[in-house]
Amino acid sequence: MTDPHRNTPVVKLGCDLSSAEIALVLLHERERTPEDILKLAQDMYDERITYFAPQAAGNSWYPYSFLAPLEQNEPWLSSAIAKVDSVVRMCVAKGLSRQKVVIGGFSQGACLATEFVARHPSRYGALVAFTGGLIGAPGTDLRHTGSLKGTPALLSSGDPDPLVPWARVESSARELERMGACVQLNRHPRRPHSILKEELEAARGMIISLLS
Repeated sequence: MTDPHRNTPVVKLGCDLSSAEIALVLLHERERTPEDILKLAQDMYDERITYFAPQAAGNSWYPYSFLAPLEQNEPWLSSAIAKVDSVVRMCVAKGLSRQKVVIGGFSQGACLATEFVARHPSRYGALVAFTGGLIGAPGTDLRHTGSLKGTPALLSSGDPDPLVPWARVESSARELERMGACVQLNRHPRRPHSILKEELEAARGMIISLLS
């Protein structure tokens, strides 16, 4: 199978996209579901937002660690990137500019969100990465081409984290800044592999600021 995520469903909450001011695309973690990640919508809910959560085939976007060599996670990684792109393109086709589309996720979903934004650079509404970073083995050149044109980016993680080294979060933040993003980097010492209330509040503030 060369495109495993192509025909998986996309779960939707909130207002109809035709009347939305913002679309929020949320990407679930490994072995979880869209319904799990959409619980974040309860903390970032606004009636002017449409929330989308695509489903990964087999509940995982790619089979190995985000720190594995890129080729080991193919074709799942490229398929996952294409899945996110299809949701963003759907939003644009319905009249939203990319400046009104927010890409976010937790853990594996945060890594996918960060990698998507770097591979498809534009001026997005925001990137919200809870415990994630750019994908590739240690020593991989994380540089990407293109400009993020001032896209707000929240990279927030615990340190230490059992799955995502803080050093990769930092190096991802530096690359996004080099690409032109306005990065907010938040380190939470000894935080477990979860999302804290203050992280959600920081994300909500970034998202609500996009509403007219």
